[in-house]
Amino acid sequence: MAIKTGDFNPYVDRRDTNSLKWEKYRNRDILPLWVADSEYECAPAIISALTSRVQHGVFGYHNPYQNEAAIPAIQRWLFKQYNWQVQSDWIVWTPGVVPAFNMMCQAFCKPGDGVLVQVPNYPPLLNAPLSNSLIQETISTSFINGRWQLDLDELEQKAAKPSTKLFLLCNPMNPCGSVFTRAELDVIQRICLKHDVKLCSDEIHADLILEQSQVHIPAGSLTEIGEQAVTLMAASKTFNVAGFGVSFAVIQDKQTRAKFKAAGQGIAPSANNFGVLATTVAFNECDDWYLQQLEYLRENQKYLASQIKDIAGLTYHPSAATFLAWIDCSGLNRKNLQLYLESLGLGPSPGIDFGWPQFARINFACSREMLVEAVERLKKVTILK
Repeated sequence: MAIKTGDFNPYVDRRDTNSLKWEKYRNRDILPLWVADSEYECAPAIISALTSRVQHGVFGYHNPYQNEAAIPAIQRWLFKQYNWQVQSDWIVWTPGVVPAFNMMCQAFCKPGDGVLVQVPNYPPLLNAPLSNSLIQETISTSFINGRWQLDLDELEQKAAKPSTKLFLLCNPMNPCGSVFTRAELDVIQRICLKHDVKLCSDEIHADLILEQSQVHIPAGSLTEIGEQAVTLMAASKTFNVAGFGVSFAVIQDKQTRAKFKAAGQGIAPSANNFGVLATTVAFNECDDWYLQQLEYLRENQKYLASQIKDIAGLTYHPSAATFLAWIDCSGLNRKNLQLYLESLGLGPSPGIDFGWPQFARINFACSREMLVEAVERLKKVTILK
């Protein structure tokens, strides 16, 4: 049964669909709450457009830049969301943000150079420097004044190293969920410019702002470093089309854009037709669905927070963005936290993969029924004396 606009409650059975999230725990009574995709169907307009395309029956090669509606759809969305006017030639299609930030490592670093990354962080982003024979320079995060914040003094110190060439920023933070303020971004751009460090910002969760007082500011829109910055975005998280592996980079500077493209030549495939179509429809026709999803996620987050506050051994600070809850489980005093949670029937993302082993990341982009079941299992935790 298709979900009507604004109805995110029906359970969708994803077993036997080769779902990465669900295959991990096949034939085990464990709720998969890890991979950052949603448990409900995407917007009806996207489903309709993809159905029509499939019914055409021919799936040959295509050039995403020849889709006359796609680039204007991105431009419309970025202006609507961020008041950011983007020229068409700034947009570079990519087969996902993970290939894109690895392309940045290849384009602007040589073996032995340093790359700055936040900790905790999305594992592929955290590991990108090591995957490209580069030095991983970590910048720590702390909970200060009610939100997770990057240590900007440490950023300054490590950016000053002559070997440091690139900062892979994650904004909003994954897994912490903080949205960088303009003041913080001003410091970041000052540091990067001062030390000649290239700024690449992974903003795949940018549209999932749950705290309505918060505003996302794209790196490419910054007044000083924006022209040089590389901003990575996608419809994938917001509109639940991540399986198509399509994203885009916004790069103003012509030379930076050329180096970025060259790094993927012959390695990174072209953006696929279904993903480009889904992105186009998402950014043109799904505004109402998008706003209704945000309200649903806000309610799920409130419910989750209200329940966790009464569970001994757990601490959760609801974040400003993303549908990911970063939960401090250190109070449980468990040596192998992931195995323990799985023994209770829960399958979160292991905190150790993000750099903090005593945390767990729970995806709450699911039906309320599934979230309630997850909470009931979470309530079974006990503190090891």
